[in-house]
Amino acid sequence: MMNKTRYNIYKIAGAIASLVLVLGLVSCDKALDVTPKDRLTPENYFRNENELEMFSNTFYAMLPGESGIIRESADIIAKSEMIDELRGTRIIPGSGSGWTWSQLRDINTMLEYSVNCEDRKVRNEYDAVARFFRAYFYFEKVKRFGDVPWYDRQLDSNDPELKKPRDSREFIMSKVLEDLDFAIQYLPAERQLYRVTKWTALALKSRASLFEGTFRKYHGLTIDGVGYEYYLKESVKASEDFINQSGYGLYYGNDPATVYRDLFTSMDAKPDEIILARDFNKALGKAHNSNFYTLGSTYGKPGLTKKMVNSYLMADGSRFTDKDGYETYHFSEEMKNRDPRLSQTIRTPGYKRLDGTVTLTPDLLTSSTGYQPIKYVTTTKYDGPNTESENDLPLFRTAEVYLSHAEAKAELGTLTQADLDRTVNLLRGRVGMPALVMSEANANPDPYLMDPKTGYPHVTGTNKGVILEIRRERAIELIMEGFRYDDMMRWKEGKTFETDYHGIYIPGLGGHDFDGDGKIDVYFHRGAAPSVPAGVLTREVDVEIFLSEGDSGYISPYKNVKAKWNEDRDYLYPIPLDDRMLTGGALEQNPGWDDGLTF
Repeated sequence: MMNKTRYNIYKIAGAIASLVLVLGLVSCDKALDVTPKDRLTPENYFRNENELEMFSNTFYAMLPGESGIIRESADIIAKSEMIDELRGTRIIPGSGSGWTWSQLRDINTMLEYSVNCEDRKVRNEYDAVARFFRAYFYFEKVKRFGDVPWYDRQLDSNDPELKKPRDSREFIMSKVLEDLDFAIQYLPAERQLYRVTKWTALALKSRASLFEGTFRKYHGLTIDGVGYEYYLKESVKASEDFINQSGYGLYYGNDPATVYRDLFTSMDAKPDEIILARDFNKALGKAHNSNFYTLGSTYGKPGLTKKMVNSYLMADGSRFTDKDGYETYHFSEEMKNRDPRLSQTIRTPGYKRLDGTVTLTPDLLTSSTGYQPIKYVTTTKYDGPNTESENDLPLFRTAEVYLSHAEAKAELGTLTQADLDRTVNLLRGRVGMPALVMSEANANPDPYLMDPKTGYPHVTGTNKGVILEIRRERAIELIMEGFRYDDMMRWKEGKTFETDYHGIYIPGLGGHDFDGDGKIDVYFHRGAAPSVPAGVLTREVDVEIFLSEGDSGYISPYKNVKAKWNEDRDYLYPIPLDDRMLTGGALEQNPGWDDGLTF
């Protein structure tokens, strides 16, 4: 039998579509203000739990899908083309580009008319759903644009509020936390994989407060008298409440060598760790392209960068980048005895598909760096290019809350070893990695993670070492889950994007054995391709593939393209031209973005 929750999430009846259409027309013209009584209107809807649920189901569409989760691209993942954000080639758009408000109108519509439901308990619960999504909506806007106008009611097309200036970042974030506190109070405490609950709201509060606290700390902001400490304390409190009250933990599976991989290849999200998931089921018309994304040659060709691969520790907890000559290790050598999450994130020697018996090496046809991702890659059944994958994608999971808790306390200076032992060290422990020891990390910060080209040079203070290690854990644990770009923005580390985007090291032309089995896997050449055994891939240097030093060096997906970052502009996106003009300049442009408009 079809899961009832799944069914309700996707059951958006034609009546709801009609209602949304009516809502879009209301107040556009006085003649339209009088709607025939035999049609759906806001005044005769939202009367019971079923109607509130059906309408609120539309809000879930604002949560990220495959493109916002799996396909992230920043400094730790390279693709066939560098994104505009890294190249410094973003332009000021005429409209759109994230400056859209229709979802907010739907949320405020339900909040205005939920009084039609006489059951106060039901009304509080669905108001909580709406306010969770309003908080989510505005948090996303603040991350992208900074200050934005706050609207908590429906607006007519001629409402003067449509032309108001932006409200302060502090005002917006205070409203975000206010909405989340309401959601935490009134959302159900029962765990549900595909619907927001009290625990989802606590996780979002932990996430949003951590973002805002660290953004203010590293960007040196105090707004309306509120500095970074307030938000970091709010993040700590939310994550503590989640850890102490929710009953969620980590998924441990049966084997540390596969548990991390299995968490993301499961058809149904693991409910002991996943707080909220995006459900995929082809029977319901919902699927994604995770397999084809990483296995197809025309879909971005993602690959981890060497910078990211270097950051994985050795299995004994020592630093890979402390080894002499690590920069030019052969692929099969650099993969030995590493953090088990590495071999569960990319193809390493001995890799086989979940349903396969053949050992596979990295495919340079489908990975721009050779460090080929396998996270989310399931069985061959789902390999087709026409949206075949059905494994659920995580939106909120306990691991993130653990990492947020540790980071917020470290930034506040209140972190203890006991805090690490119940957060970061649980993540390490489930894959068999040694525990992070706070005193050792602070006594000996990692030079690689301090380097401006490979790390986080803005981290200072007595907790420098442990903050760097928490960031290492966050990058490793949450890779391909949509966090990296936002993390670099809040840490004010955009300049680090101006690094070398490298892949596997290739010592020279000729045949290369990637997995150390004594057989050639790839042959690099110039001119006509040589005769090679069946199954050996040939790559023509400077035509089909680039190496950083010409006939040798690192695979270089962006050899002829350099990243460029403007510290005075690029941490926020520009306001679209149309909206600036419609408000007569009341919406001021973000710093550094010159749109030529004068008012």
